[in-house]
Amino acid sequence: MNATSSMSPEARRRALAAIKASLEDLTPEEDAEITAAAEADPDARPFTDEEYARARRIGRPPAENPKKLVSVRLDADVLARLRADGAGWQTRMNALLRNSLGI
Repeated sequence: MNATSSMSPEARRRALAAIKASLEDLTPEEDAEITAAAEADPDARPFTDEEYARARRIGRPPAENPKKLVSVRLDADVLARLRADGAGWQTRMNALLRNSLGI
């Protein structure tokens, strides 16, 4: 568990804003000192530009046709029926709509 996990959302926002502000206020000398210390530590050495270019992206690759977030109002009984089959109800709803539209 990290230090921010037990904080309220507002306290977390303030803490992260303070950290961001302190990083923006670094002098070039402080930045150079931090960089030199990181480069001297073999376990914390920053990537070179070449290493960064070769790094494998983590996570799902971007979709060719990403889904769009929409807000829609459904009758309670329709929503209850969709959710009755458990997880994946939104995917099933998408399939039902595609089928009914013939696409």
